[in-house]
Amino acid sequence: MSINPQMAERIKNESARWQALKSEIQKVIVGQDLNIERVLVGLLCNGHILLEGVPGLAKTTLVKTISQALGLQFSRVQFTPDLLPSDLLGTLIYNQKTGDFITKKGPVFTNVLLADEINRSPAKVQSALLEAMQEHQVTIGDQSYPIAAPFLVLATQNPIDQEGTYHLPEAQVDRFMFKLLLTYPTPAEEKAIVMRNAQDQTVNQVLNNQDILESQALAKEVYVDERIVDYIISIVNATRNPAHYEVNATDHIAYGASPRATLALHQAAQALAFLKKRHFVIPEDVKALAHDVLRHRIIMSYEAEAERVTADNVIDKILTTIQSP
Repeated sequence: MSINPQMAERIKNESARWQALKSEIQKVIVGQDLNIERVLVGLLCNGHILLEGVPGLAKTTLVKTISQALGLQFSRVQFTPDLLPSDLLGTLIYNQKTGDFITKKGPVFTNVLLADEINRSPAKVQSALLEAMQEHQVTIGDQSYPIAAPFLVLATQNPIDQEGTYHLPEAQVDRFMFKLLLTYPTPAEEKAIVMRNAQDQTVNQVLNNQDILESQALAKEVYVDERIVDYIISIVNATRNPAHYEVNATDHIAYGASPRATLALHQAAQALAFLKKRHFVIPEDVKALAHDVLRHRIIMSYEAEAERVTADNVIDKILTTIQSP
């Protein structure tokens, strides 16, 4: 492994600033250290994130706090059954005086977009985000408009068994780098939430747009050994052909993860190593991220649903069976 010492030192120094950012966010958000870290990984990778949890777990507060600490432009869209794609993307408005159409851009033109309760809207509205998430541009009429970098979609959703929710299309779900599961706080964490709620917590800006863009470029320089690459490929391929890797999950998987999952796991591992002040990726980085990258990309079979086997259970088997380098 040939690493430029100056690059390694630069990664270490820049990572320290992101740790300061994490500490600033933790002034407001209690007991979600792992999710905070994952959101920062997503930001470093230009990867969008899906947050799932029951109402009241501070999903919206988490996104808003991170935006404030980064000094980024923030927009929130409340997804409802009557929401239209134009409410999200923008539309053309006819000017009677001039006889021309004026483009009115929607809330998607921002740095951080909170798609709140995204599964409350039907597929037509959810799919309206696809171009913005993948191409970082929006087409209104016959003209395309770029979205300024950085651009991050953080979508929240309630569990699918909640009343009045819709399944997200597979193509939409695959655009999210991570799917994070938010759980109830512990009694100690809940007490801290109550105590902090009585105080006015001010979030200070730690980084700016240019800092983020520079860190994104630096995270891509984190070294990934070829054996780690092979390990990542084996994990993702095991979701498609578990029998080949002697993983006992053939009856539980209908469809495995796409190559987009391989790229996401590779990039996320680089970003996590960056946050850990390392200039190289280790197998533990891959293992730590595998569930968040893969759980929403594995389509489970009817047998799995009947036996209550989840995607996380399958990923556990894969990580246990495939030997790490």
